[in-house]
Amino acid sequence: MSRPSLARRTVLGALASSPLWLGSAWAASRSMKISHQFPGGSITEGDFRDRLCRMFATEVEKRTRGSLKFSIYPNSSLMQPNAQFGALRKGSLDLALVPLSYAGAESPEANIGLMPGLVTSYQQGYAWKNAEVGKELMRILDSQGLVVISWIWQAGGVASRGEEPILRPEQVQGLKVRGGSHEMDLILRDAGATIVNLPSNEIHNAMKSGALDAAFTSSTSLITFRLADVARSVTTARGGGYWFMFEPLMMSRTVFSRLSKSQQEAITTVGADLEKFAMRMAMADDQAVAGYYSRTGARVADMDAESLKQWQEVARNTAWREFGGRNDNCAKLLALAEKSIAAL
Repeated sequence: MSRPSLARRTVLGALASSPLWLGSAWAASRSMKISHQFPGGSITEGDFRDRLCRMFATEVEKRTRGSLKFSIYPNSSLMQPNAQFGALRKGSLDLALVPLSYAGAESPEANIGLMPGLVTSYQQGYAWKNAEVGKELMRILDSQGLVVISWIWQAGGVASRGEEPILRPEQVQGLKVRGGSHEMDLILRDAGATIVNLPSNEIHNAMKSGALDAAFTSSTSLITFRLADVARSVTTARGGGYWFMFEPLMMSRTVFSRLSKSQQEAITTVGADLEKFAMRMAMADDQAVAGYYSRTGARVADMDAESLKQWQEVARNTAWREFGGRNDNCAKLLALAEKSIAAL
């Protein structure tokens, strides 16, 4: 076989090294990893957060005609929960579904994702997306190398080893409690609790061993991490709540920026489309918690308006004040969030 002429080799070499050729070749096939800490399942069964990741992967692969493929890593099988933010920022992890407040140690602004009493309904939380507070939060996260693909809010309750469901702040006095964020820890500490810091996938073992007396976590985690096996009582969010967590599906800005426009559009469109599914499933889990715990013999209580107001007052004088004083970004986010409350 004859070798290509010098001129032809020169042309082929130029094409192979050109940005356009490299970009199209890179975009032709890309395998991505999605990490999360929640129990694995299937696209139709299991923890809805895992299901959402699988639905996202299937639909994006379909829309990009296979140029983007995904592997799902549940149960912290790829990396530990708190390591995901740094990996996303560096571009060494493609996507993760993770509570935003877990990044609070690295990014103080992230703690607004679990600010007790600031968001008290799904409608309010999802309205942030198009409100000034949401746009400012997205600006900050973008500057830190993160892109929110799906807005996911979850209400939460309290699982306790004690027989009395926890409704009011004074009931946590003397208990070892997991709050889920720095700001939750502030109000619990103010109420007399001893704080235990750990991700939601470690709550079960900590409660079983007695290292933890009570845990605030999402309704979905109250179910799928089988906390009813180790709890004698539970407070649900089906009557309202002050514990609302922003737990988005996020992508590395570095990775996202390398994709073609059509791939980016597929990712953002599918991510937005799945938000209705996320809200529907989160609300369904709020309702399901009561039946799930009742079947194990645990006592069940629903958060009531008066108890919620008490927690809000504690939060306003501790967590909100401390968060607003951390830096200019935090102060602005808090002001915009309070403005959104006034607008309701």
